[in-house]
Amino acid sequence: MTQQHRDASGIARLKAIVIYSGGMDSYTVLHHALCQGYEVHALSFDYGQRHSRELNVARDVCQRLGIAHQIVDIRAIHSLIDNSALTDASRDLPGGDYASDNMVATLVPNRNMILLSLAIAQAVNIGAELCFYGAHGGDHVLYPDCRPEFVERMNDVAAIANFETARIEAPYLHVDKAAILADGLAMGLDYGETWTCYLGEEFACGACGSCRERLAAFAANGVSDPVRYSHRCQPGTNGKGEPDV
Repeated sequence: MTQQHRDASGIARLKAIVIYSGGMDSYTVLHHALCQGYEVHALSFDYGQRHSRELNVARDVCQRLGIAHQIVDIRAIHSLIDNSALTDASRDLPGGDYASDNMVATLVPNRNMILLSLAIAQAVNIGAELCFYGAHGGDHVLYPDCRPEFVERMNDVAAIANFETARIEAPYLHVDKAAILADGLAMGLDYGETWTCYLGEEFACGACGSCRERLAAFAANGVSDPVRYSHRCQPGTNGKGEPDV
């Protein structure tokens, strides 16, 4: 049964789970859910990724907002999903823009199915109505678990996996990162509170595919990214400041 919680004003609020990595997409989803009036329970996962910078950012944001947050340690499964540049620090991270021919090394096997399964479990456990996650249209070319078909099938399974159901919601499933950023800017969000770079160093690298996609989104919106970079790659260059050819 979906549980409601009444806030200080006595208004009933439905609960929702948000899978929150600390990156700009899930940060926007988090605030989208809050703006929809949900009592948000944020879940972040430590699955043995290359660095914990995003997790630290996620913790700080949730503390500032005063929302429930868990960092779930699932590093025990690392050896099952370590065939990825994002989970194996000995592998080189690919550069260049997101495309199937150069970013396939960043695929983490079955990641979103694993994380959504755990999020659904918590949703049923606490009586939450929805599980939000930040899949978006720009990921469709590369990540099968960010495509509409995946969300549809996962919702089919979620509907029969428990006596009480929780629905998966991906509010930006059919738009790109620039549109996500536009929505966040309209909400007045500070993207200095996010981390996107594949590396967890003091400054974002500005050259990895994740940084390049982020910078392109800011350029498309005509605003400057507040995150500090060791090198800002201009859209249309190859990551070294040289034109793409």
